[in-house]
Amino acid sequence: MNILGISAFYHDSAAALVQDGRIVAAAQEERFSRRKHDYRFPKLAIDYCLREGGIGPEQLDHVAFYDKPLLKFERLLETYLAYAPAGFRSFMEAMPLWMKQKLHLPREMDKGLQNKYRGRYVFTEHHESHAASAFFPSPFEEAAILTLDGVGEWATASYGSGHGNRIDITHEMHFPHSLGLLYTAFTYYCGFKPNSGEYKLMGLAPYGEPKFKDLILREVMDLKPDGSLRLNMKLFNYCQGLTMTSPAFHKLFGGPPRPAESNLTQREMDIAASIQWVTEEVMLRAAKHVHRETGMNNLVLAGGVALNCVGNGRILREGPFDRIWIQPAAGDAGGALGAALFVWYQLLNNPRKPRTDLDSQEGSLLGPSFSTDEIRTILDRCGAKYHYIENESELVDLVANAIAEEKVVGHVCGRMEFGPRALGCRSIIGDARSPAMQSVMNLKVKFRESFRPFAPCVLREDVHEYFEMRPQEDSPYMLLVAPVREDKRIPLNGNVNSLFGIEKLKQQRSVVPAITHVDYSARVQTVDPERHPRLYKVMRRFKEKTGCPVIINTSFNVRSEPIVCTPKDAYRCFMACDMDMLVVENFVMYKHEQPEISQEEVKRYLAQFQLD
Repeated sequence: MNILGISAFYHDSAAALVQDGRIVAAAQEERFSRRKHDYRFPKLAIDYCLREGGIGPEQLDHVAFYDKPLLKFERLLETYLAYAPAGFRSFMEAMPLWMKQKLHLPREMDKGLQNKYRGRYVFTEHHESHAASAFFPSPFEEAAILTLDGVGEWATASYGSGHGNRIDITHEMHFPHSLGLLYTAFTYYCGFKPNSGEYKLMGLAPYGEPKFKDLILREVMDLKPDGSLRLNMKLFNYCQGLTMTSPAFHKLFGGPPRPAESNLTQREMDIAASIQWVTEEVMLRAAKHVHRETGMNNLVLAGGVALNCVGNGRILREGPFDRIWIQPAAGDAGGALGAALFVWYQLLNNPRKPRTDLDSQEGSLLGPSFSTDEIRTILDRCGAKYHYIENESELVDLVANAIAEEKVVGHVCGRMEFGPRALGCRSIIGDARSPAMQSVMNLKVKFRESFRPFAPCVLREDVHEYFEMRPQEDSPYMLLVAPVREDKRIPLNGNVNSLFGIEKLKQQRSVVPAITHVDYSARVQTVDPERHPRLYKVMRRFKEKTGCPVIINTSFNVRSEPIVCTPKDAYRCFMACDMDMLVVENFVMYKHEQPEISQEEVKRYLAQFQLD
């Protein structure tokens, strides 16, 4: 049986295909369209999923959409009416898309499926999709479920439980009160793009002190012991306006929002630290409440807030659950997968046998891969100069040596990742021991803000040697932040107390400084031979050469570009930035051997991607 799940028209459109209960393919539209956070109907992603499954639209048994558009439209109309006439401009901007596409989803899906699908469409509720995406692929027979995001139809958070092949959502928190929207409001206020720059706010937080947390808890929100909250809506503008915050918010925090691309000050860093502290407090309270209510030992998480890996790490270390599992595509993209799985298990009542050793998400490597002949043809068309290394041991040695020599390596191998994190298959990798690598990769390779931290890949068997995690603790999806172990830290010199903000970057804090944030934290990805056989071999060889089982892993893209998908995407990105080496399966390219590229060509490449 073939079930297609679709998410579209809000943020990160995606498609996912489930065949007889197995997740066969899933991908975001942005990877194919090359348009960051593409919200349009995911025609290209659907075409890929059907190709991967070896079927046409006429062979689909069910097609599921990840929320209920009419219920969402009801919420929009009620909100605009409640604030009328204040929301008229926002109403006029929103309505054309609703009238043209969102209210005619069956028609849009018919068109996207070439008018060949003859079945009915299933519309799941938004938080049902999140909950299904969190529980059904997890390694648990039963688990508590917690979903946290901006807003679906009305729900902004929910909890319940999953047992076998069923989920049961028992409690919800409703719009306009939302932890996700609160975090997005502060993202906007600190000068980053809403629904895109939240991870920047999280990365900025360690440079500041949570000086405003009491003000937030006193004036901005009423936080209950169970993690539910009510916002002071006088401070926000998202119900009726085109901005997130109101003049009253700006007055409370002492000034207008930071203009985008302007210099960051200590004030923004302290505000970021404050809202991050509050967010973690909400997540911890909610997790503890859900544990009390369900009595379960395992927890699964989804929704955009579940991408807050600092909060996730604290739930794991300080919360009451023995194990947690987080959907790798926790945001709206994962809703496509959740909708398909909801149909297979919940509606069709098919049996479910979880993979207790790993999970059933296939390492979230659910995107396309490319054959040797396909890669050769693409690189020849690009005019690339390459070496084909047939012997894998020789290739592994070559890559490990390059990393040890502090070369920056683009790495494309196997299937593309599903979700916002590159997990080694569409990654830029480097030496975590290098004190200069963090700044070099940010400014010369990624063309992004210098304060942004990089994540480590670490061999799973060594994770507890470098980070405050349990032996063999699994973190394959880069969704947990953990402190660097004390014995791997370097004592700071006497000048550290005089450093503020970005100046803190100047201090080397550990034996792996390129992945150690200024608060000694790291967003950990564990690498094992089952999910990432090639990367695992490279890292094992690197450890044999250097004694270090840790490398840098960052997504293969430049700022505001979607993560690369094809060998052509990878080569173009490689040529546009200061990367030393590109490895695409068994093809190796060195920058100094490639044809000259002018600065004008580089500028044209970068100009394709709108700065966020």
